[in-house]
Amino acid sequence: MQLKMISCEVFAREANYCASLSPHVVDLAFTKKDAHNHSPTLRAIIQDHIDEAARSESSYDAILLGFGLCGNSILGITAPDVPLVVPRAHDCCSICLGSRKRFEEEFRDNPSTPFSSAGYIERGGSYLHESSMDETGGATYQEYVEKYGEENARYIMDAMKVEGSDNRLIYIDVPEFSHLGYAERCKQQAEADGREFVSLDGDLRLIKMLTAGEWPDEEFQTVEPGESITATYDWDRIIAAE
Repeated sequence: MQLKMISCEVFAREANYCASLSPHVVDLAFTKKDAHNHSPTLRAIIQDHIDEAARSESSYDAILLGFGLCGNSILGITAPDVPLVVPRAHDCCSICLGSRKRFEEEFRDNPSTPFSSAGYIERGGSYLHESSMDETGGATYQEYVEKYGEENARYIMDAMKVEGSDNRLIYIDVPEFSHLGYAERCKQQAEADGREFVSLDGDLRLIKMLTAGEWPDEEFQTVEPGESITATYDWDRIIAAE
């Protein structure tokens, strides 16, 4: 297969590494890390990349998205001629950990805990990712109720809630890139900022599956041509198509 992968640049090392192992041809394109600070901006950038791929001379069999739901940034995205494949993930933290189940185990009590990874350390701007209301457009609880229903609205607001008592900074250490020494750099910065540093083992599992063309429904949403990405706002499916 010939595949196009569009990803946040925080996965530049991971995506390039996994693409090199893939039996398929994988063309890569990256969005800037700070684009996720404003969901409509990131959504437009991703859609532009998809439209550009559709206009190119390459006949792609599928377009892969190296993003999770990411503050609703991928909602409404569509491709007219080829399938889109996207991990069932809340954000890049889930992808770094290798599964949404692992994310739930580590972050369910406080989904807004700041985290970092090799990509956050070496790319410009902040060394960590923090949730913000801007990522969801600053919508109110009532607006979410009207759009998604009361149960889903409660889930969204809980996911955005920042617990003031949680002063941790989670570093996700992918073994393939531990030699870079970024965990120690992140620890020093976190401690200088008065944060408790916690390291978790990362896993390239989802990115490897994505680039290898292994897309089981329980792990990935395949969005057929003409469909668009929507969300279920739960801990299981997370992402859907309509």
